[in-house]
Amino acid sequence: MKHFTAAIALGTLLLAPAFAQAQDMVSYSTDLDYADVTFGLESAITDRGFVVDHISHVGEMLERTRADVGSDVVLFQQADVYSFCSAKLSRQVMEADPMNITFCPYDIFVAQRPGEDTVTIGFRSFPKGDMQIIQTLLDEIVKEAIEE
Repeated sequence: MKHFTAAIALGTLLLAPAFAQAQDMVSYSTDLDYADVTFGLESAITDRGFVVDHISHVGEMLERTRADVGSDVVLFQQADVYSFCSAKLSRQVMEADPMNITFCPYDIFVAQRPGEDTVTIGFRSFPKGDMQIIQTLLDEIVKEAIEE
């Protein structure tokens, strides 16, 4: 079952710099297995002709360094961030405003909290205007990834 959630992501959530302000995000929850969600995400990205540039294994990193930073909190059972770009769309939004470079590459996260059966998938929202084409793209990819 899919549930839509619009939420505020605190600066400490998934890859946000320590000095960041609260930021909007778009996320969906699903009862699909984590592996099915990540497979669906990779397929939705590559089926559009995009290449996954990098997968950040955020959950593994946080767990590996948990004791080193003096924490006993397990944040995620699994959590990854998929980064990719679209040459055509990136050029389009950067020709409109070269400073839209700040949004590239595009990231979609997949996360599962300890003891939970649901998986959350989502992305940071983009400002109104030219970047909405990218927000629409990411929303389509995320929804496709969790179609049952």
